[in-house]
Parts: sequence; structure tokens; C-alpha cells
Amino acid sequence: MANMLEVKNIETYYDLVYAIRGASFAVEEGTITAILGNNGAGKSTILKTIMGLIEDQPDKGTIEFEGKPIQHR
Repeated sequence: MANMLEVKNIETYYDLVYAIRGASFAVEEGTITAILGNNGAGKSTILKTIMGLIEDQPDKGTIEFEGKPIQHR
């Protein structure tokens, strides 16, 4: 199966705080994927970065949906 969503080495900042460093994963079409971690680990920040809810983020890395880049949208 092809990857529907691919996140490669994203880095996100909240002001001067380094919130996400080098997160990478892929979601294959037809699968269910979960992001697990402790409180404050960056789960919500990863999702907000993918959805474009944090202005000018990710600072580094790429986010592709169905093979097309979607970061900074």
C-alpha cells in the first residue's frame, strides 16, 4: 500500500521553545495510526503542525499528503 501521509524530520517551535525535534512517521492508506507519549511529549503539537495551525511551522522537515507537500499551508 502507498503512504497517505508522510512526516519527515519535522521540527516545531513555540516562540523560543523547541517543541518537536526530528519527528518522522508514515501512515499507510487503509490503516489506523496512533501517536503515544507522556503529557508534554508533543502529541498535540505534531497534529497541530500537520494541520497547519501553528504559524510558520514546521521550521524544518516535510509533510506530504498523497505525495504532495502540505507544510506551511
